[in-house]
Amino acid sequence: MNLKASVLAVLMSGFSIASTPSMAQANSGTSGQKESAKLEAANTILTEFSQMKETIPQQLLDLSEGIVIIPKMINAGFVVGGKRGKGIALVKNKQGDWSDPVFVTLTGGSFGFQIGVQAVDLVLVFKSSKTLLDMSSGSFTLGGDLSVAAGPMGRSSTASTDSKLEAEVYSYSRSKGLFAGITLNGAALSVDRDANTAFYDRFENANTLFNSSSSTSREVQDLKNTLKSLE
Repeated sequence: MNLKASVLAVLMSGFSIASTPSMAQANSGTSGQKESAKLEAANTILTEFSQMKETIPQQLLDLSEGIVIIPKMINAGFVVGGKRGKGIALVKNKQGDWSDPVFVTLTGGSFGFQIGVQAVDLVLVFKSSKTLLDMSSGSFTLGGDLSVAAGPMGRSSTASTDSKLEAEVYSYSRSKGLFAGITLNGAALSVDRDANTAFYDRFENANTLFNSSSSTSREVQDLKNTLKSLE
């Protein structure tokens, strides 16, 4: 096995350890407990992002029709890089209301000079809901199937770094750890069917959830209220 393959195997093993609970942990909670915690973490990220001096511009939030929030995505590398995270996605309907959340997984790898391990709170802002609505038929690749760019910063910014807002997705991240920089090109976003089934206590198609706003879960309502407050 060559060096790159060996390092990648170690990285992916680390992702599995970091993201998979022990058997005792898995059996100790009720169904959907991990997913409820994921929703609470997503809500915390949005709240903390809104309190930062350099935050997501109001102009972009007004235009947005979809959002993906991935708490503590693992980003690691030693020449060969990899990333993995689980989070949630929501879309906004024509009336301006946010849908019920769909649980998603982001995975990807990259090559180039990089070293270290980093936990990243990631927010992806989608100008159009179409891509997320189509996701139930399979995954899509950031930077491949659709363009992704580092988002402009500043609460009242006019997005001067990309005044036409031509990218389809804008990314925002808050980094912890030792890794320097992050790229999302080549990362794949897909529906986490097991997580959706666990949270909703039944299998739900992603498209059905994106077209619904009926969840009475406290965590879901808190997240939607936070999203509304940012607009």
